[in-house]
Amino acid sequence: MIRKLWPLIVAAISLGIDAYVLAGVLPQIADSLTTTVAMIGLGVTAFTSAYALAGPLLSGRLTRGSTASALLIALGVFNLGNLITALSPGIEVFLASRVVAGMGAGILTAVATATAAAMVADHERGRAMSLVTFGLSMGTVAGVPVGMLIGQSAGWRWTMALVVLIGVVSMAALAFRAKTLPRLDAAAGGSAFTVLRSSRTSVGVMAAFLLGVASLGLYTYLLPMAEDRGLGGLGFALVWAWGIGGVTGSALIGRPLDRFGPKPLLIVLPVLLALSFAVAWLTASPIMWLAAAAVWGAAGWASVPTLQQALTADRPAQAMPIIAFQMAAIYLGSAVGAALGGALLTAGIGAADLAAWALIPAVLALALTGWITTCRSLDSAQVAACKSTA
Repeated sequence: MIRKLWPLIVAAISLGIDAYVLAGVLPQIADSLTTTVAMIGLGVTAFTSAYALAGPLLSGRLTRGSTASALLIALGVFNLGNLITALSPGIEVFLASRVVAGMGAGILTAVATATAAAMVADHERGRAMSLVTFGLSMGTVAGVPVGMLIGQSAGWRWTMALVVLIGVVSMAALAFRAKTLPRLDAAAGGSAFTVLRSSRTSVGVMAAFLLGVASLGLYTYLLPMAEDRGLGGLGFALVWAWGIGGVTGSALIGRPLDRFGPKPLLIVLPVLLALSFAVAWLTASPIMWLAAAAVWGAAGWASVPTLQQALTADRPAQAMPIIAFQMAAIYLGSAVGAALGGALLTAGIGAADLAAWALIPAVLALALTGWITTCRSLDSAQVAACKSTA
């Protein structure tokens, strides 16, 4: 399956790197563009906002032609934005370039995931979507350390050049494989907001937002949390434990997802996420923290394809807009979670206690995913009510 989907996986890796790579080189960019770190940080907000809007609004329009052209256009916009970022002479161009890159990324995520699901048999959809998530998680895990290493040795502009290079490789591979890509259902090109009339989809998107707030939002403060617990020297190991957990979780979740379906995993994964937060809040044991970080990363990333499968398995024609809204919600949740964490720290909350606050969105997400499993297990008349678009 990897041989069939690898161009989409490589595209997802470049996207995952780009989403977080700036975190490792913010001071360098600020010095280079003679501005503040806070202004450069707005680039993350610009990227995330454009990502959240472009995916749901534009992905359907692009696929009215062909899947290959939609993917190549999205990648082209994404690469152009990153190239402009690398060449930015000042903060204005830099921020505008992050909007362009975010637009391409939002469209690319939705189209690539829906395409991966359409390229395999129904009983392999979970694995296909999890492989795209694997690419995202691999890029995210590698993004910060790789960006820091390249930035320290060659400068931050070469960090962005790496993202462009990976994106160009993916474009070449997709262009070569264009004739083998399936045409996505024309229904996906309709009004994107129609899918939100389904209560199950709306609840799933809200659950994705809450999981983004809890998991990716809290990850922003992993190092300050460890330092507050007296585990500052363990910071690098914790980052890698979270990352390895995320990559492993997204890589391995596909088979159980296809075998058992999403229903049990929609309960197990949020529970594991909440338990990892509880461990980080209540203990200061290095071993327990390392284990909690690994479980946190695994459960957070594995929940992405699990929700995708739960929301699209019986609605393949609407997979792309549903996935677009879900991924937009996750990235918005990440931004909101990071902002809320900063506000709590400013209010005097200890960094280690942020894990306790993250339990709130994690438990709320569990309640919503639990509702989805109930909805999916009802009889045919009740399932029709769950999917009602009236």
